[in-house]
Amino acid sequence: QLQLVESGGGLVQPGGSLRLSCAASGFTLDSYTVGWFRQAPGREREGVSCISTSGGRIRLTDSVKDRFTISRDNADNTVYLQIDSLKPEDTGIYYCAAGRLLCTYGSLRPTGVSEYDYWGQGTQVTVSS
Repeated sequence: QLQLVESGGGLVQPGGSLRLSCAASGFTLDSYTVGWFRQAPGREREGVSCISTSGGRIRLTDSVKDRFTISRDNADNTVYLQIDSLKPEDTGIYYCAAGRLLCTYGSLRPTGVSEYDYWGQGTQVTVSS
């Protein structure tokens, strides 16, 4: 079965950190650009970051670029999203997606979402004191 599985979410206090993982099974992730998206309650899904197949091309949206770090370990078939200095507005479900597309800011916009082939089920991040 081809799937992506996110993990690493949880309840953290403002200022804390989390490391989210996106693990692929049933296929080799190193042939795919991977994007991270999040959806807060009552809001539309928002793309936050993507990473190219080799990891040499990374995009982070302005709202997260100073606090989020994306990386990948192709040997482990996993992509990571390190989130530091968490804020309450970071609360939401975080999804990863894999697709055969270029990692660009366009791939993180709503118009780029359809280009991804695989999506995970999401992991909940809650930032609250």
